[in-house]
Amino acid sequence: MINYLKLSLLIVISFFVTSCQQEEDLANLEKQNGLEQLSEKDFACVYSFVDNNWGPNAFRNNFIINQSHTNFIYAHNRRIASVFGISTVPLSFIHDNSGTTFNALSFGSGRIDFGEDIYRQAFAKGAIAPVAILAHEIGHQLQFRDNSIPTRRESTARAMELEADGYAGYYVRRPNGYNATWTQAGPAFAFAFDIGDFNTSSRGHHGTPRQRRSATRLGWYLGAYDLTPKSFDSNFFYYYNQYVLPGNLKLAKKKRTVKEAEMDAFIESKLDELVKLNTGELSADDFINLD
Repeated sequence: MINYLKLSLLIVISFFVTSCQQEEDLANLEKQNGLEQLSEKDFACVYSFVDNNWGPNAFRNNFIINQSHTNFIYAHNRRIASVFGISTVPLSFIHDNSGTTFNALSFGSGRIDFGEDIYRQAFAKGAIAPVAILAHEIGHQLQFRDNSIPTRRESTARAMELEADGYAGYYVRRPNGYNATWTQAGPAFAFAFDIGDFNTSSRGHHGTPRQRRSATRLGWYLGAYDLTPKSFDSNFFYYYNQYVLPGNLKLAKKKRTVKEAEMDAFIESKLDELVKLNTGELSADDFINLD
């Protein structure tokens, strides 16, 4: 999700540290992904005022489920930032006993709020799913920090959202990122980015489910290459504008470098699949089961 509200003031009600009891162990998963484990002293359960993006009973802290889950997602928060060459983005979690926190928000002021409900439901689909959501939100931070991206501007948020989906696909594939296979990643992406919408005239339009699948898959393919955020942006929209959404995001075809021409040969071998994802000829189930 994207939120254009830039908050200049955070009203803090109270701060305190709790024992943050661990309920289950993700140590093997952390070890498998080479994640640095945090000790309990590295974070505090800090409760503070939450803005009107959440319910009246919602509260914010920096702890999710238990210490192992907290270690896991904060470690990926640092790793995603490292892969994209930016400083670590402040990350908080939103809780509400009434179950109204199925959302994640990235703020222009430079922070991310991650709802407990969406985290729990995402993790139930596999550990990659909440990481993909977080990578999407950090993708928005790349856009906030560099006003030159996305290079495509529209009257809705679609271009920003589809690029953020692409950044998530890129991170999950990168060897220095999550380093997942598609067999692992497909179901997670299906949960994270299949929602979409058809409110094409709404400022908050995210792209349709089909467009989100094709954008994520394109980002995944670009993950075969070591790209900066700006070079990712340039290449993402080069392929998406020219081939996947012809007539919708079409821009003039630009001259390609030798290195980019090598990438073209690989991506263009996948264009038929990307277009079929966008048109719906390849279904949601097909998306999950791609090679």
